[in-house]
Amino acid sequence: MAARLCLRLTAGLSSLALATGALASAHGSSSQPEIAARSKPAITVDGHSFHDLSGDGRLQPYEDWRLSAEERARDLVARMTLREKAGLMMHGTPPTADGSFRGNWDVEGMRAAIEADDIRFFIHRMSGDVKEMAQLTNAAQEIAEGTRLGVPLVFSSDSRNTLREVLGVSVAPKAFTRWPEALGLSAIGDLDLIRDLSRIAAREYKAIGIRMALSPQADLFTEPRWFRGNATFGDRPEQVAPMVQAYIEGFQGGPDGLQRGGVATVVKHWGGYGAQVDGLDSHNPYGKYMKLTDATLAQHLAAFEGAFKVRSAAVMPTYSLPAPGLTVNGTPVEPVGVGFNRQLLDKSLRGQHGFEGFVMSDWLITADCPEACLKGTFDVDKLGMPWGVEDLTVPERFAKGIEAGIDQFGGVMETDVVIDLVRRGALDEARVDRSARRIAKVMFQLGLFESAYVDAEASAQQVGTDDARALALEAQHRSVVLLANKDGILPLAPASARRAWLVGVDADAARSAGFTPVEAPEQADVALLRLAAPFTSHPDYFFGSSAHEGPLTMGPADPGYEAVAKAHAAGITIIADVYLDRPAVLTPVQPMVDALMGNYGITDAAFLDIVTGRARPEGKLPVELPRSDAAVAAQRGDVPSDSVDPLYPQGFGMELRRGPTP
Repeated sequence: MAARLCLRLTAGLSSLALATGALASAHGSSSQPEIAARSKPAITVDGHSFHDLSGDGRLQPYEDWRLSAEERARDLVARMTLREKAGLMMHGTPPTADGSFRGNWDVEGMRAAIEADDIRFFIHRMSGDVKEMAQLTNAAQEIAEGTRLGVPLVFSSDSRNTLREVLGVSVAPKAFTRWPEALGLSAIGDLDLIRDLSRIAAREYKAIGIRMALSPQADLFTEPRWFRGNATFGDRPEQVAPMVQAYIEGFQGGPDGLQRGGVATVVKHWGGYGAQVDGLDSHNPYGKYMKLTDATLAQHLAAFEGAFKVRSAAVMPTYSLPAPGLTVNGTPVEPVGVGFNRQLLDKSLRGQHGFEGFVMSDWLITADCPEACLKGTFDVDKLGMPWGVEDLTVPERFAKGIEAGIDQFGGVMETDVVIDLVRRGALDEARVDRSARRIAKVMFQLGLFESAYVDAEASAQQVGTDDARALALEAQHRSVVLLANKDGILPLAPASARRAWLVGVDADAARSAGFTPVEAPEQADVALLRLAAPFTSHPDYFFGSSAHEGPLTMGPADPGYEAVAKAHAAGITIIADVYLDRPAVLTPVQPMVDALMGNYGITDAAFLDIVTGRARPEGKLPVELPRSDAAVAAQRGDVPSDSVDPLYPQGFGMELRRGPTP
C-alpha cells in the first residue's frame, strides 16, 4: 500500500502540474513552455521564446502560445493550402522497414506522406525497444518540423497496457506496465484507480511520442458472445459512463478537457456497437449488423455521457449497420454504417449531445471490400469496411462520410480525393476548414507546436516503473472474481497441497510460489488450472482469425473442460481460474472444482498470490455468467445481463475470510 500511496501522491502532483501549466489548453498560457526546435529556430519576442515554425523570423498568431488553442487553430487553417487542410483529415499508417504489420517504421519512407501529402496523424503499432521507438518518432517529427508551416505529427495507439494482444485491435505491452482489461477494472469499481492507471498509461505513451489514445470503449457489453466486450466497462450506462469519464481524465490531464502535456482520447464506438447480431464483429463482412430498438439505442448512447462531461478530444463511430426497423426521433435510420450516417453523427452526436471535438472514422471505411475481402484474406491492401455504401465510389464515400459528420478518416492517406471533391464542387472548402480547425485545436491543446520531441535517452525510465508495476499488480489482484470456494479451500494451507499439476501456469512461477510441479494429476495434491472462455473464430479473415466468437459453454471437447475432468478423475483438489474475455458458461465444470475464479487479464504470479493468500480478490462480476448457450441465444443482445436464471448474476463475487498464508 506504500507504493500505492506514493503513486497516488505523485499522480496528484502531476495532475496539479498539468492543470496549472496547461490552462493553456483553452485560454492560452501565461507561463513560458519549453521550446524544442530542431529544423526551425526559436525566436524571442517580448522576452519570451516562441517556435518560428513558419521560418519567417516573425511571430505569427499560430506560433503564439499565449493565445487560445481556438485562436491559433483559426490562424493556422487560414494559412493552409487545400492540400495541407486535406492532410489533417487523414490518419495514416507508417510504412515498416520489414513490411510487417507491427514492425519498426521506415522513417525515410514516411517522408513523402509528410512532405508531399501533408499527412499529420499516424497510428503507432510498434512494440519494441522503448528508446528505439522514441528515436523513430523524433526522426519523423523532425521531417514535419522542416515543412512549410512546421505542423507537427500526432501519433495514436490502440491499448497497450493489458496482457492480451489482438491483431489490429491492441498492441503487445512488452516493457509497458500491464493491468487487467477494462472489464476487470469495472469488476473493482474504483474510479480513482482507473484515473491513476490512465495517468501511468499516458506517461508511458508520451515516453515514446504517442499523444493520442484510440480508447476508451464506451460500448455496452450487452451481447455476451461479442469479442470486444473485454475492453468495455460493462453493460449498463450508469456503470460505464463514470468509468469512461475517469479514464479520460487520467489520459487528458483532468476533468476540464485536454490539457497541455496530456494524451488526447478517442472514445469509441458511437453508437450501439456492443449489440452485434449473434456477437459477430463488424470488422468483418460477415458481422456487419447491430440490432437495437429506439429505447435501447438511447441507453447505448447514454454510456458516452461521461466522455462528453470531460470533453474527450475525439469520437470514433462504429463500422456497424443498424438492423432494419431502427428509428431516431421517429425517422427510420438510413441503413449505412454509422460513419456514413448523418442522423447518428451530425444530428445526434453533435446536435443532441453537443459534442464539440472531432469525429474520426474507424479504419478503412472508404476502401473497397473486394471478393477476396468478402471470402477472407490476410492481405491488408484488400481490406475495406464500406458497409452500406458498397455501391458508391471511393470519392462518393468520402463525400458521404464528410456530409454525415466525419472530420478525419482512419487508415487512409488519400488527400487527392478530398482536393478533387472540392475542385469539382462536390464538397465545400468551408466544410474542410471546419474539420481542419477542430483537428488543429487538439494539436495546439497538446502543446506539440512548442515541443513535439521526446527525450529518447530518458524514455525507458518512464515505462514500467516499480511504482507503476506495484499498482498494476494490485489491480490484477483486486480484479479477480471468486466464484466458488468449497469448504473454504482457499487460501491453501501452508503445509498442504504443494505438489501441483499445472495447466496454463508457468512452472517457474509455481515453484516461486512454493509448489512442486508434477507431470500428471495422479502425482499431484492439487490441480492449478488457468483456462480460457471457449471460442471459435473465422480463421481465413484478418480480423476474424483473432476474434473470439461462437458458443460460450465449457463442455466436453473444450480444452478447459478436459483439464478439469482429468483432474477430477484423479480425485485431487482443483483450483480453476477462467479468463472471462467473454462470459463463459461454466455450468458443466462448476460441480467438479473446489475453487473457481474469473479474471480479466492477470499474470500467473497474480493468480498464485490469490491461491496462497498473499492477496485477496475483490472483484464483482461486471456482467452476468449465463447458465447455458440456450439462455444466451434467447436473451436480447441489446439489453444488459438479461439471460434467464444465470449461473452467476451480475455483481456476484465472494470474499476470502481466512487469513493469508505466512
